Amino acid sequence: MKTYPAEPYRIKVVEMPNMLNREERIEAIQTAGYNTFQLKSEDCYIDLLTDSGTNAMSDRQWAGLMIGDEAYAGSRNWAHLEATVKEYYGFKHIVPTHQGRGAENILSKLMITPGTYVPGNMYFTTTRFHQEANGAQFRDIIIDEAHDSQIDLPFKGNIDLAKLQALIDEVGPDKIPYICLAVTVNMAGGQPVSMKNMRDVRELCDKYGLKVYYDCTRCVENAYFIKMREEGYADKTIKAIVKEMFSYADGATMSGKKDGLVNIGGFLATNDDELYTKAREMVVVYEGMPSYGGMTGRDMEAFAIGIKESCVFEYICHRVEQVAYLGDKLISAGVPVVQPIGGHGVFLDARKFLPHIPQEHLPAQSLAAHLYMESGVRAMERGVVSAGRNKDTGENHMPKLETVRLTIPRRVYTYAHMDIAADAIIKLYENRDSIRGLKFVYEPPMLRFFNARFDYVS
Repeated sequence: MKTYPAEPYRIKVVEMPNMLNREERIEAIQTAGYNTFQLKSEDCYIDLLTDSGTNAMSDRQWAGLMIGDEAYAGSRNWAHLEATVKEYYGFKHIVPTHQGRGAENILSKLMITPGTYVPGNMYFTTTRFHQEANGAQFRDIIIDEAHDSQIDLPFKGNIDLAKLQALIDEVGPDKIPYICLAVTVNMAGGQPVSMKNMRDVRELCDKYGLKVYYDCTRCVENAYFIKMREEGYADKTIKAIVKEMFSYADGATMSGKKDGLVNIGGFLATNDDELYTKAREMVVVYEGMPSYGGMTGRDMEAFAIGIKESCVFEYICHRVEQVAYLGDKLISAGVPVVQPIGGHGVFLDARKFLPHIPQEHLPAQSLAAHLYMESGVRAMERGVVSAGRNKDTGENHMPKLETVRLTIPRRVYTYAHMDIAADAIIKLYENRDSIRGLKFVYEPPMLRFFNARFDYVS
């Protein structure tokens, strides 16, 4: 029988949640237009909408807030954060941003020109938006198995080198400003990339002089999977694995709101002197001074401490295995989920969960809404709504993976909370035939999943 690690922390402060009854939850989701993003957080008992900025900070991080240097320029907290990123991640230059999409915006504006192509191991919503807004076309080069929820592979986030080579042959290396490699791959279910794959991608890109930029938002989770699954890494520290991962990159974008264990913050890292100079100039326009980039001094201090804490093995082991605990309970009950269980959440396969609802009737959106009605657990859609529309044809992207993401915040919930979520999902699965599809009644022109509204299909 599999065992799961106990929480490697003591709880000092608690937040009292508001527990609505079923009738109140139905009213709340109707008011929200059946969009869980539009729910009030106070109306959610267990909030699994995202792990972004929803972490519980440690006593050391809270203590760090008290030494925040809020100087407009030259903050000592920025010096601490910059030194920590260089020590743990190994990049030469760091530009602070308010969060990950700020870094994506700067990287895209500086490196992309119209008519180019950015290949990556599956799209992410804001990343692809910034790439397309600056004139590039995203090309998915993840291995085919990543699009099948039931295939169980240890490194399902790997780039398919043959697909990358085919794109280079098709458009030429001059049309590829950089490779976007995510560690881990969010939309595939939090799937990791092997160290060997990173080395192989680096080798192929060096052959053509191509740049490789990581989305390193969940890099510590990826390092944990490498330690546990890849030959030759069992005896290496998480810190050493993270450092080696980034040795194969030219730079990275980072949202500190995930593996940085803070509620806000991010950065753009690069080894390119020229790009760094331009990024320092651009960050002033879009984010703030190069010594704070949209963050307060106290946030930068907490961020630096969080980077160090995230690489402690006991912490990351519990974090990933708590996610696995929820996934294993659902698999044991026959609930269709993306396998293997990833690092930051459990992804319900909505097409298999609700086979009677065609994808054009938004099964994942409906499933997320009904989970809230059933239990007060807030999750989010990761399917056709999140995928958006083709910017040229206007047609909906129809991803093979139509999922509901149950994202576990770090150091926030206990195994008992996972039991409650699992029981609610299992009950919903047993009564799945009663769930109906949804349609748009309001559709924003960009990143529609945040603000769209829905109603039942007639």
